[in-house]
Amino acid sequence: APLLVIFLVFQALLLRLPAQQVRRMIFGMVYAYIGLVVFMTGVSGGISPVGKSLGMALGSYSELALIPVGFVLGAVVVCAEPAVWILTQQIEEISGGYIQRKIMFAALSISIAVAVVLGMLRVVTGMSIWYVLIPGYAMALLLTRFCPPLFTAIAFDSGGVASGPMATTFVLSLTLGASAACGGNPATDAFGMIAMIAMAPLITIQFLGMIFKKLEQRKKQQEVFLKGGGEQ
Repeated sequence: APLLVIFLVFQALLLRLPAQQVRRMIFGMVYAYIGLVVFMTGVSGGISPVGKSLGMALGSYSELALIPVGFVLGAVVVCAEPAVWILTQQIEEISGGYIQRKIMFAALSISIAVAVVLGMLRVVTGMSIWYVLIPGYAMALLLTRFCPPLFTAIAFDSGGVASGPMATTFVLSLTLGASAACGGNPATDAFGMIAMIAMAPLITIQFLGMIFKKLEQRKKQQEVFLKGGGEQ
């Protein structure tokens, strides 16, 4: 509703789009509203309860089982994030295919999987979140000095995208259920999972950028070497 009101105000005062375009935007708002209603219904009726029940079942069965299952679920859940699909598509388009979509998906999947594993380790061991966040964000900031600016920008956007609705509804519910089953305190053991999911791509994507930079430098050196050999 606020977005629709803002659009109508700007349409009347500034944009003055054709009637056909206005109709398209209004239809888009209606589709978005229906999608949000269906999604929130699915979250409250399915995704969150299933995630919490799965976490409780795994925690009751074996605390150690949370680690490999968390890795697999973390790698898979990022593929269900709509914003990740849009981001990776835009990155591939803007870079002209230089940064391929499948590489970005692989990097994000690995990073989120590791983040979920760290979250499950917190549930099992009860370690403080500061042992993860402070070194992690310090490393992310340090890498900005060595990573190409394009990958740094992508990394920080990826952190926000990866910690989207699927992570907050399913992974967080999974962690809450696991913490309750393991006899921990969900307020200290489970919460903080989203912060780690947002942190992980900052490190992984910047490492990926440094690899791309190294490969590009090696390619240029080979081209110079071959060119020099041809001239000789």
